Amino acid sequence: MATAEFDVGSTDDSLERMIQLFAKHGDIYRVYVPARKAFTYVVHHPDDVKRILVSNHRNYTKGVGLDRVKILLGNGIMTSEGELWRRQRMMLQPLFHRRVISGFAETIAAATDALLERWEELARRGEPVNLTEEMSELTLEIVLKAIFGRDLERLSAEFGGNPFGVVTKEPARNLEFAYKFRSLTRLVASLIAHRRTDGVEHLDFVAMLMNARDKETGAPMSERELIDEIMTLVVAGHETTASGLNWTWYLLAQHPQVEAKLHAELDSAPQAAERAPSLAQLEQLTYLRQVIDEALRLYPPGWVLSRRTIEPDVLCGYTIPAGTNVLLPLYLLHRHPRYWSEPDQFRPERFAPQHEAERPRFAYMPFAAGPRHCIGETFALYEMLMHVQRVARRLRLVQVPGPPLELEALINLRTRHPVIMRLERR
Repeated sequence: MATAEFDVGSTDDSLERMIQLFAKHGDIYRVYVPARKAFTYVVHHPDDVKRILVSNHRNYTKGVGLDRVKILLGNGIMTSEGELWRRQRMMLQPLFHRRVISGFAETIAAATDALLERWEELARRGEPVNLTEEMSELTLEIVLKAIFGRDLERLSAEFGGNPFGVVTKEPARNLEFAYKFRSLTRLVASLIAHRRTDGVEHLDFVAMLMNARDKETGAPMSERELIDEIMTLVVAGHETTASGLNWTWYLLAQHPQVEAKLHAELDSAPQAAERAPSLAQLEQLTYLRQVIDEALRLYPPGWVLSRRTIEPDVLCGYTIPAGTNVLLPLYLLHRHPRYWSEPDQFRPERFAPQHEAERPRFAYMPFAAGPRHCIGETFALYEMLMHVQRVARRLRLVQVPGPPLELEALINLRTRHPVIMRLERR
């Protein structure tokens, strides 16, 4: 088996080097990681991805990088393992049912419409916008209102501003950021205590988390579990969606023919006039969904998955020892030339129903797959569909020339430099 040597997954150029190694070695290779004095295996074949995430998932735990995420998020659903994870997943799953997510339609619509009103004024004045920053602030606003509801205004008043603004103001995800973010757990703890005595009915994620019960014991979450799940929702519900929207608008600006086809669909759709279209209505906009799927294929925000074997396993015909880290680079899986024609091209039509049989099920999975697939997938898609639908009906986003596109592949796949757009009224 081909072998390389570097701290894969921990260096700024990890993705760049993995692209080169995949082109040279194909579906599996291993990297000796000096910092850990161990091999990490990198796997790209959909059959092996399915085995790791679905058919043999019990033989895998979360892999390298988990410790850093735990410092930030505690022991929430993203980082927990074993029985704790199964219990929490069962308690959280009902919160993300389509019916529940549809209840946040007004929250998503109101935030998007406020942004759209401001953007239309900027369009009149000919002022550009920092799209990357705007998408980050928009998605943070939406997820915070969905989590905290009416209490967000009270928290902001007590704190002297949005207490979670650190998430957008400090892009680095280092120990200093983790300390500042975790310090907000005191604020969340006081909110939970206030909720337990105020006697007011709330319709938000905090209320649903507080009301969640273990199906077997009937027990609620402990305060520590509640806090960790809330903090996880803040980060996980914001950054990936912001990155997905940033890439979607970037790609539309680069491909005017795709943009024109999207505009034609939106202009002819009856739900265009809806105050807050339902998820089912937005899903009828088939080309819009194809555009978003294609953006997530080319630039999956969670660009790599990490797992660790419990017992030995066989992948691509090779025996992987117990206790070994395995990386699944979704960025490369989504561009695998065996399963995607012209894999680097932005072609939303490849997601039309008649083309689904052309590739294996596990060649595309921006929200992962199996028991640990992203629990917030429906919320994220609803948010992206409604935002693009409402904005693209009224505005065109035209990229302002700037530095060449560079990928920043750290925890999430982002543009290294902000994307600046000029706004044009349609």
